[in-house]
Amino acid sequence: MQNQKGHVIVLTYPAQGHINPLLQFAKRLTFKGLKATLATTHYTVKSIHETSVGVEPISDGYDESGFKQAPSVEAYLDSFKTVGSRALSELILKFSASGSPVNCIVYDSLLSWAIDVAKKFNIYGAVFLTNSASVCSMYWHIIHGHQAFPVKQETEPLLMPGLPPLALSDLPIFISQPAPHSPYLALILEQFSSLEENDWVFCNSFEELESELVKEMLGLWPLVMIGPMVPSSYLDQEIEGDRDYGANLWKPTTDQCMKWLEKKPPESVIYISFGSMADIAAKQVEEIAWGLKASNQNFLWVVKEPKTKLPDEFLSSIGETGLVVTWCNQLEVLAHQAVGCFITHCGWNSTLEGLSLGVPMVAMPQWSDQPTNAKFVEELWGVGVKVKKSEEGIVSREELEMCIREVMVGERSGQIKKNSLKWREAAKKAVSIGGTSDYNINEFILKLLSGQGKKIW
Repeated sequence: MQNQKGHVIVLTYPAQGHINPLLQFAKRLTFKGLKATLATTHYTVKSIHETSVGVEPISDGYDESGFKQAPSVEAYLDSFKTVGSRALSELILKFSASGSPVNCIVYDSLLSWAIDVAKKFNIYGAVFLTNSASVCSMYWHIIHGHQAFPVKQETEPLLMPGLPPLALSDLPIFISQPAPHSPYLALILEQFSSLEENDWVFCNSFEELESELVKEMLGLWPLVMIGPMVPSSYLDQEIEGDRDYGANLWKPTTDQCMKWLEKKPPESVIYISFGSMADIAAKQVEEIAWGLKASNQNFLWVVKEPKTKLPDEFLSSIGETGLVVTWCNQLEVLAHQAVGCFITHCGWNSTLEGLSLGVPMVAMPQWSDQPTNAKFVEELWGVGVKVKKSEEGIVSREELEMCIREVMVGERSGQIKKNSLKWREAAKKAVSIGGTSDYNINEFILKLLSGQGKKIW
């Protein structure tokens, strides 16, 4: 498409769980005929290996090692805002001079300053929410004064439109325990105070999954559901060869995993991963280890530093029953017929992947939005069970073993599997031609190509 009106810069926060859905959205736009360019930090740009999308480095002020280089969370976020705004402006001007003018910025919701850059150039601005619509609605209610904040224990259960009754422990950590997470909370609340300034508010979810919330919030906020942003091979299969996101901040051990899984019977393997950001305490790792051992099930466990984290006697005792790896292609593992259960931290991407691939879950939330996602996994969507923690916040080996048995062979296992397959079909339908998410993406593209009301830079 020479001289096309549609060129979108997709700006991501430099964490694996943010890069994945935003890069996937860029791929969807490219597949549908737009030009899409992913803008990511110098430190992460070398980890992107997707060829269908343009990739451009953008400075966060810490180009050598990114977030780890910054003295504090606040310093990093402030630097990214100041330096990133300037770098994003320079990138827009660069494309203007090259004959591929940008007319829209789709930006990660943690980078709300990007809407000011879009306004400066009089181009479209769209925020991309990387949480569920349900979690986002909680912040929206707080910022608009509909929900008292901070939330007090005595107000339980919390009742919010379109959501089931919630205990304090079901809320995102940033709401239930705001003090230790104040820099991120400030950032989150800032984005929800300026939602209406965006031309679109995209959410990585789909309407059927959160139908009650969508119904309740209709007309109150400008939300557009466009998910799940999972590679096409696992859902609609429209984009040829689209089997992974196209970004890896860690080296996966895919071949080793696949060879091991091929030797296992269908639905006999437990897959365990707590995502890219969770730091699991040594005591908890040990309880997980012995809980897995006691379950007598095959397991594939992602542990970033296995030699320092896992008991030696555990590693020497598992034989062919277990495989411990430092990182893997989670989608390929979840899609494998040998996998029958996913023990997950319930990060939103992992939750969507479990739902999209129809894998029953044991929910073991750690922080952020994960407690809410875990509650929904068990109670709202019926695709798994949520672990109970001790007063010290530890999940015992006995509790984990019990939850594994419940999902794999227990009384509820049949219904959990049935629900998992139902949601897999619903996810596939949403992104397939004519589905709700596909329709919403097409509407965005049509408006972009018409160029209504915005000049092209």
